Amino acid sequence: MLLAAGCAAQSMHGGAPESPHRIHVVRHGWHSGIVVRVGDVPADAWPARRDLDGAEYLEVGWGDRAYYQAPDPSVWLGLRALLWPSAGVLHRVAFSGPVERQFAAAEIVALQITSQGLARLVAAIAASHELDAAGQPIPLGPGLYGRSRFYASREPFHLLATCNVWTAAMLRQAGVPLGPVLSPTSGALFAQLRRHGLTVQAAP
Repeated sequence: MLLAAGCAAQSMHGGAPESPHRIHVVRHGWHSGIVVRVGDVPADAWPARRDLDGAEYLEVGWGDRAYYQAPDPSVWLGLRALLWPSAGVLHRVAFSGPVERQFAAAEIVALQITSQGLARLVAAIAASHELDAAGQPIPLGPGLYGRSRFYASREPFHLLATCNVWTAAMLRQAGVPLGPVLSPTSGALFAQLRRHGLTVQAAP
């Protein structure tokens, strides 16, 4: 159930001239999210880029559809998410101002990635969307906090594909040398991230 809930200067990944884009990874307890600048995402790449306009940043999270969207998820929902493959969901949060202020109680690691890495990251997240008969992403209603929305994902959630595994897989597309199978929990994921990025806010 806990897994389902989680569904540097020069030490940062890449050097400054080759790595012009900074992204952040946020640890929400057992869960994780990727934060990108809205201006780094093409306007037609993600539905949230249009639906949640006027913000400086977008946080992207992923997890089990039923558990992630439940106002008060039960133990049964958590066990079901882990033991049986189930539908996934994408969560988008739009905000402005410092990332550390938005997520004051979370551990945050900053990563530098290349333009090519950013393009691969954007494309991989776009490909995670489930599409309707008209080829359009499927919105599933308001998100969990702030200006946020849920979108259907085509990728199933299960014990070997938790939210942290998904985060690691997306970041690997961006060129960060992470092992998704070694990232079932947020603790395991962030143990790897600290070696490739800068901890801009430590865990409380």
